[in-house]
Amino acid sequence: MIQLLYDSIENLNEKLATPVDLSMANRVDAGHFDGSAEAFRHWDAEGKVPNACVKCHTADGLPQFIAEGVNISMMPSNGLRCETCHNDLSTFSLYQVETVTFPSGAKLGFENSPNDNLCLNCHQGRESTVSVNRAIAGLEPDTPSDKLTFRNVHYFAAGATLFGSEAQGVYQYAGKEYAGKFEHIPNYQACSDCHDAHKLTVEEGACRACHQVEDVTQIRLEDPKVDYDGDGDVNEGIKGEIDTLAEILYQAIRTYAKDVAGSPIAYSPTAYPYFFVDTNEDGVASPDEAIFPNRYVSWTPRLLQAAYNYQYVQKDPGGYVHNGKYILQVLYDSIVDLSSKVQVNTANLKRP
Repeated sequence: MIQLLYDSIENLNEKLATPVDLSMANRVDAGHFDGSAEAFRHWDAEGKVPNACVKCHTADGLPQFIAEGVNISMMPSNGLRCETCHNDLSTFSLYQVETVTFPSGAKLGFENSPNDNLCLNCHQGRESTVSVNRAIAGLEPDTPSDKLTFRNVHYFAAGATLFGSEAQGVYQYAGKEYAGKFEHIPNYQACSDCHDAHKLTVEEGACRACHQVEDVTQIRLEDPKVDYDGDGDVNEGIKGEIDTLAEILYQAIRTYAKDVAGSPIAYSPTAYPYFFVDTNEDGVASPDEAIFPNRYVSWTPRLLQAAYNYQYVQKDPGGYVHNGKYILQVLYDSIVDLSSKVQVNTANLKRP
């Protein structure tokens, strides 16, 4: 009803001399409770949410998983509910879990903030170093294989990012050392220290006060100023360093796909399965290219590793805060690995 009322007012505003101010109005509930969102409406036609998706995409999935350790398929729900996380609505106490099993098999949790372990159940991704290694086992690193398909980490794997090498959410290259759990200052170590689970807003005030920045994307690591992405700017935030490295990685992926795998590639952040044959080689997955029949299939193990990491970074837009050093390391390693087969200028890049 709220959506209908909002849309009606918005429509009438087109003809009103003095439009109704909707700047403070909300058409939908915040993220977890937005029952109209694709995350909850995706299975309407089928009438059932598969057991593999129920835990995070239905209101009753998480309580069932906590109680039984498994899920069965369920009817779609209108977003999450209070009962999804609260086991008692008279006291609003939360379900308690000591640790959560990540896709890598690691059992992790916030020792001093068990309430936040609920978040980790759904913000852990669905793939890891372990699953990618399993997929590429026994295959030649630079030979396309019809046994390979893209491995998608899924969305907002912030928990895996925060725990770094303990969770192995990214693809970690053999022989490299990676940052572990990001240890921030006391009282800002777990999800709800920075995020409002109901509004899905970030409490940026404390960030600005401590880091002395107006824009949180300008926050840098504490070590001396280092130009990780080689663009000559040592004053930009870690997000800027990550964004540039991600762009370098994407161009390296394109070069490798064409010159080694033998088929040009393009990425779409919104169309499954995200990587497609770039028929016109412009680096953009246009609407007529970003369709499932045109999905990219010329995967080599090396290309899959790099593309997996690229997608991981795209799908955790807060990675620069959750564990910036870890993200910088994996981007650097992905670029350097591809540079062993195609020309990529890595001379000015630095690994933290």
